[in-house]
Amino acid sequence: MNITVTLLAQVIAFIALIWFVNKVLWGPLSKLMEERQKRIADGLAAAEKGKKEQELAEKKALQAISEAKQQAAEIIAQAQKRGNEIVEEAKETARAEAERIVAAANAEIEQEVNRAKEHLRKEVAELALAGASKVLKREIDAKAHKDLLNDLAAQI
Repeated sequence: MNITVTLLAQVIAFIALIWFVNKVLWGPLSKLMEERQKRIADGLAAAEKGKKEQELAEKKALQAISEAKQQAAEIIAQAQKRGNEIVEEAKETARAEAERIVAAANAEIEQEVNRAKEHLRKEVAELALAGASKVLKREIDAKAHKDLLNDLAAQI
């Protein structure tokens, strides 16, 4: 009977131990493992979501860089075009100024030529008067003679 009572006591103790382990240890431990498994799954999902967001952000950044490069190229092209326009405007202004200066110089030369011609006419008239005086060796009315020579010089 000792074996039966002992065996019965051991079976009861084993059942109590299983119930105790199941109730006190196994249930909370299972819950903890399930919670941890859920947290790990959530973390992996968040990591995957973060990875996708990172890829999307990288694509957006590359697109923004590409657009910025394109805008910079457009700005540079516009600046070069404006620079060329400014150079052409400056050339045209310089040409117009040069033409104005040449025209003014030509007008001044024309005036100088006219003054020189007038001066030469007067000198020719005076020389003719002096020559005529010497040839005639007599006194002529200088004023009348000068008028005649001036008319002759104007015809020349």
